[in-house]
Amino acid sequence: MVKKEFTYRGKTLEELKKLSLNELAVLLPARQRRSLKRGLTEQQKILLKKIKKNESNIETHCRGAIILPEMVGKTIKVHSGKEFIPVTIMEEMIGHCLGEFVLTRKVVAHSAPGIGATRSSAALSVK
Repeated sequence: MVKKEFTYRGKTLEELKKLSLNELAVLLPARQRRSLKRGLTEQQKILLKKIKKNESNIETHCRGAIILPEMVGKTIKVHSGKEFIPVTIMEEMIGHCLGEFVLTRKVVAHSAPGIGATRSSAALSVK
Protein backbone atom coordinates (compact mmCIF):
# COMPACT_ATOMS: atom_id res chain seq x y z
CA MET A 1 0.00 0.00 0.00
CA VAL A 2 1.39 3.40 -0.98
CA LYS A 3 1.71 5.96 1.80
CA LYS A 4 -0.31 9.09 1.10
CA GLU A 5 1.83 12.24 0.87
CA PHE A 6 1.28 14.72 3.67
CA THR A 7 -0.40 18.02 2.80
CA TYR A 8 -1.42 20.91 5.05
CA ARG A 9 -4.16 23.06 3.52
CA GLY A 10 -3.16 21.83 0.05
CA LYS A 11 0.59 22.43 0.45
CA THR A 12 3.27 19.76 0.77
CA LEU A 13 5.90 19.84 3.51
CA GLU A 14 8.58 21.16 1.10
CA GLU A 15 6.29 24.02 0.00
CA LEU A 16 5.52 24.84 3.65
CA LYS A 17 9.24 25.00 4.51
CA LYS A 18 9.80 27.58 1.73
CA LEU A 19 7.11 29.93 3.10
CA SER A 20 7.96 32.87 5.37
CA LEU A 21 6.35 33.12 8.81
CA ASN A 22 3.78 35.66 7.55
CA GLU A 23 2.82 33.47 4.56
CA LEU A 24 2.57 30.42 6.83
CA ALA A 25 0.45 32.33 9.36
CA VAL A 26 -2.25 32.81 6.71
CA LEU A 27 -2.68 29.02 6.52
CA LEU A 28 -2.85 28.46 10.29
CA PRO A 29 -5.97 28.65 12.50
CA ALA A 30 -6.92 31.98 14.09
CA ARG A 31 -5.20 31.54 17.50
CA GLN A 32 -1.87 30.51 15.95
CA ARG A 33 -2.16 33.19 13.24
CA ARG A 34 -2.65 35.90 15.86
CA SER A 35 0.23 34.56 17.93
CA LEU A 36 2.64 34.64 14.97
CA LYS A 37 1.37 38.07 13.91
CA ARG A 38 2.37 39.46 17.33
CA GLY A 39 5.87 38.05 16.81
CA LEU A 40 7.94 35.37 18.49
CA THR A 41 9.20 35.76 22.06
CA GLU A 42 12.94 35.79 22.76
CA GLN A 43 12.81 32.21 24.06
CA GLN A 44 10.97 31.06 20.93
CA LYS A 45 13.60 32.77 18.74
CA ILE A 46 16.37 30.97 20.63
CA LEU A 47 14.53 27.66 20.18
CA LEU A 48 14.21 28.25 16.41
CA LYS A 49 17.93 29.08 16.13
CA LYS A 50 18.83 25.81 17.88
CA ILE A 51 16.53 23.88 15.54
CA LYS A 52 18.01 25.52 12.43
CA LYS A 53 21.55 24.71 13.66
CA ASN A 54 20.53 21.01 13.89
CA GLU A 55 21.54 20.86 17.54
CA SER A 56 20.86 17.64 19.39
CA ASN A 57 19.34 17.44 22.88
CA ILE A 58 17.21 20.60 22.60
CA GLU A 59 15.39 21.40 25.85
CA THR A 60 12.77 24.11 26.16
CA HIS A 61 10.24 25.60 28.55
CA CYS A 62 8.33 27.17 25.60
CA ARG A 63 5.17 25.09 25.82
CA GLY A 64 3.25 27.74 23.87
CA ALA A 65 5.61 27.66 20.88
CA ILE A 66 3.78 26.83 17.66
CA ILE A 67 5.12 23.85 15.73
CA LEU A 68 6.49 25.09 12.40
CA PRO A 69 7.49 23.06 9.31
CA GLU A 70 11.23 23.50 10.14
CA MET A 71 10.69 21.46 13.33
CA VAL A 72 9.39 18.33 11.56
CA GLY A 73 11.59 15.31 12.19
CA LYS A 74 13.35 16.81 15.22
CA THR A 75 13.12 15.59 18.81
CA ILE A 76 12.61 18.39 21.33
CA LYS A 77 12.51 17.92 25.09
CA VAL A 78 9.60 19.96 26.48
CA HIS A 79 9.30 20.78 30.18
CA SER A 80 6.27 19.26 31.90
CA GLY A 81 6.66 21.27 35.10
CA LYS A 82 8.80 18.56 36.68
CA GLU A 83 10.99 17.07 33.96
CA PHE A 84 11.83 17.35 30.27
CA ILE A 85 9.85 14.90 28.14
CA PRO A 86 11.10 14.17 24.58
CA VAL A 87 8.62 14.89 21.77
CA THR A 88 9.34 13.77 18.20
CA ILE A 89 7.74 16.27 15.83
CA MET A 90 5.70 14.77 12.96
CA GLU A 91 3.98 16.45 10.00
CA GLU A 92 0.52 16.16 11.54
CA MET A 93 1.62 18.33 14.49
CA ILE A 94 2.12 21.50 12.40
CA GLY A 95 0.05 24.35 13.79
CA HIS A 96 -0.27 22.87 17.28
CA CYS A 97 1.61 24.04 20.39
CA LEU A 98 4.47 22.04 21.92
CA GLY A 99 2.72 21.87 25.29
CA GLU A 100 -0.24 19.98 23.82
CA PHE A 101 1.92 16.85 23.53
CA VAL A 102 3.38 16.92 27.06
CA LEU A 103 0.95 16.39 29.92
CA THR A 104 1.50 18.37 33.12
CA ARG A 105 -0.57 16.09 35.35
CA LYS A 106 -0.26 12.38 35.98
CA VAL A 107 -3.18 10.02 35.53
CA VAL A 108 -4.69 9.32 38.94
CA ALA A 109 -4.74 5.63 39.83
CA HIS A 110 -6.54 5.06 43.14
CA SER A 111 -5.93 1.96 45.19
CA ALA A 112 -7.37 0.69 48.49
CA PRO A 113 -7.51 3.16 51.41
CA GLY A 114 -4.63 3.10 53.85
CA ILE A 115 -4.74 2.09 57.51
CA GLY A 116 -6.59 4.71 59.55
CA ALA A 117 -7.75 6.62 56.47
CA THR A 118 -11.44 6.63 57.44
CA ARG A 119 -13.82 4.74 59.65
CA SER A 120 -14.83 2.59 56.70
CA SER A 121 -11.27 1.34 56.32
CA ALA A 122 -11.55 -0.34 59.73
CA ALA A 123 -13.99 -2.82 58.20
CA LEU A 124 -11.36 -3.96 55.69
CA SER A 125 -9.08 -6.82 56.60
CA VAL A 126 -5.50 -5.72 57.14
CA LYS A 127 -2.97 -8.16 55.75
